[in-house]
Amino acid sequence: MTNASATEPDDPRAPLSTSLQTDASFRVLVEAVEDYAIFLLDAHGNVATWNAGAKRIKGYDAREIVGRHFSVFYPPEDIAAGKPQNGLATAAQAGRVEDEGWRIRKDTSRFWANVVITALHDARGNLLGFAKVTRDMTDRLRLTELQHASELSAHVQSALENERASIARELHDDLGQQLVALKMQLSTLDTRARDAHVARQSLAQIDTIIGSLRRIAAGLRPPVLDDLGLFAAIDWLVCDFRRRHDLTIHLHIGGEEDGFDTTASTSVFRLVQEALTNIVRHARASEARIAIVCARSRCTLTIEDDGCGADITRGRAAGTFGLLGMGERVRQLGGVIEFRSAPGEGFRIRVEIPLDHRADDGHPIPSVPLI
Repeated sequence: MTNASATEPDDPRAPLSTSLQTDASFRVLVEAVEDYAIFLLDAHGNVATWNAGAKRIKGYDAREIVGRHFSVFYPPEDIAAGKPQNGLATAAQAGRVEDEGWRIRKDTSRFWANVVITALHDARGNLLGFAKVTRDMTDRLRLTELQHASELSAHVQSALENERASIARELHDDLGQQLVALKMQLSTLDTRARDAHVARQSLAQIDTIIGSLRRIAAGLRPPVLDDLGLFAAIDWLVCDFRRRHDLTIHLHIGGEEDGFDTTASTSVFRLVQEALTNIVRHARASEARIAIVCARSRCTLTIEDDGCGADITRGRAAGTFGLLGMGERVRQLGGVIEFRSAPGEGFRIRVEIPLDHRADDGHPIPSVPLI
């Protein structure tokens, strides 16, 4: 005899009960999600449900937003362009629509969102409403912007170095040669005694112009950097600063420079050049020390002076980018830079960058991670 209280396997109440339990579990799951705003819209675009993620991302409590049109999440320019209505129309026709753009929180702040709107239909195909899933992508957008800014900065620095090299070549090879030719022509003139003094003055002035021209060209892009390498170029730079400024500079170079490619050599040279320029212009120092030590996988550069120092905790002054530019150069090389200074205590720069050495088999030797 069959137990009348037992549910038959084909009893329609069994799948209905299971379906209700599944629906309830799904609602609990959706309501608990905090990384995504998941909610329903009615067929007109009014908010019908609200989950914890929607509250966290958009800032509204359910009682504040349920019943309001979802266009409240869009910036004014998108509302004026009809973007909310167009999104619903596209979803209703195509089944779903995905979009990324700015959205508005309750406090009127903007965030970059990835939005998916899915149309919901009944068994007869009638539109019931829409499911809307929103993800806050602001952090990813900022990371992408930083990556683009870094790539742009590297491109600008590369273009600047190429332009400097081009100008230096033009000054040295074209204008410089013309001045030398002019000097040779003046020296062969058979001047009368009363014009000899003027001729000598002209020759002396041409010599001065040629010297200035060579100095300017070398400052733009010293030939020694391309001809003899980084260490020789830094030695030339230090000698030039010693000669032109009343500054004692102690230079120590240790290790080999074969781990530097062209970009790294140029960047390190510019770091030293910028540091020495800052010392001359701002430090009021009498002595400076530069040390470059290259080991198997990294190079350490330190530059310090005995000048007036600075309060680096106050941030940079408007229109000054020297230290910021140094930091960007080092960051592009995968290194780290540290500034230490205080009023009356001089200024110290320490840089560590990885070197691209090659092992005996031709493969790169992994560099030690910088801390």
